[in-house]
Amino acid sequence: LSLEFAEQIAAIMMRAAKSIPGRAFARQQVAAFSSVRSADPAAPLKGKMPKEVSTPEEAMAAHLKPGDMVFIQGIAATPNPLVDAMVDLAKKKEMKGIRTIHMHLEGKSPVPDEEAAKYITPLSLFTGGNLRAAVNNNWAEYCPIFLHEIASLFKKQIHTPDIALVQVSPPDEHGYVSLGTSVDCTRAALQHCKSSIAMINKHMPRTIGDGLVHISYFDTIWKHDKAMYTVDPVEPSAIEKKIGGYIAELIPDGATLQMGIGNIPNAVLAQLGNHKHLGIHTEMFSDGMLPLVDSGVIDNSRKITHTGRTVTSFLLGSQNLYNYVDNNPGVEVLECEYTNAPSVIAKCPQMHAINSCIEVDLTGQAASDSIGTRIFSGFGGQVDFLRGAAMSDGGKPIL
Repeated sequence: LSLEFAEQIAAIMMRAAKSIPGRAFARQQVAAFSSVRSADPAAPLKGKMPKEVSTPEEAMAAHLKPGDMVFIQGIAATPNPLVDAMVDLAKKKEMKGIRTIHMHLEGKSPVPDEEAAKYITPLSLFTGGNLRAAVNNNWAEYCPIFLHEIASLFKKQIHTPDIALVQVSPPDEHGYVSLGTSVDCTRAALQHCKSSIAMINKHMPRTIGDGLVHISYFDTIWKHDKAMYTVDPVEPSAIEKKIGGYIAELIPDGATLQMGIGNIPNAVLAQLGNHKHLGIHTEMFSDGMLPLVDSGVIDNSRKITHTGRTVTSFLLGSQNLYNYVDNNPGVEVLECEYTNAPSVIAKCPQMHAINSCIEVDLTGQAASDSIGTRIFSGFGGQVDFLRGAAMSDGGKPIL
């Protein structure tokens, strides 16, 4: 469903709750909407501190109920022990009607087997390899949506998570933790959920930007030190290097870059060593950019907004990448409704958005989210950046 149509349905429910006697369910939905948090996650909640538990099972048992919607922070920040505890508890207590909502997850999916699928139905906003079979076998649902619009699902109360599961860095001396590698839509979900559980992990890098949250904002915390999920760079093939060389020739000095996922973007980056004054405004920051930062090719000096700083929404890569961004004010990890807004992207001078697709037909139609009728991934931010780059002065959308 489009956001506009979903908003119309929500408005009808609101009017029904106010004007039609006996519609208890509709009234309950409106009352539930009023119970979500309104305070900003960066603002300390006076007189409130989270309850600390010793196991993920204890954390989930205190919150999970049949019919709940559970938001799960994704990508490298996926709090896998909390997800596993949710699955085990749902099976044990036969909690039906649980739904999860999230972007791409790492580790085991919320429906690792047919038994779990009896009780849990994921709603995937971007589908990774661990959930593709579930989506295509109707164990999970897929919602096509632009990345910059995901926060609207929560802010407009189209979906209101009952619980948010996140992984954060340890608190600093002022009580602030960081959402680390994945701020994206997590901050919006956290602000509009009814309760939250944080897994505090000393290995989570403390990133600067929108991901700083005061510890009082959480209801339950569980301390567990676990190595971060990593993806080491892969050497591009000869064909990928050739394509990367063609694209590198299109990029002028002083350009601002967005790189999507895949070997082609990495092959492009590997061939930009002789460029000057490049900038980064992207949704994903990965290892391929680090050599250009170290050599001074990427200095963000020509950017009009966030001059001198790299802007991203989430990170995925090696431990070397996570070490680089830890407590680094030169990298701002911001909400994807901002980083991916075409109007914001268009303000970047000579914005060059470089992305990969799965199929292109003879009329020029491209598919990046599916293969035939099979869902492979999702829209993500590709269309956001292609539109923004097309509107940028001197920009180029490259697919």
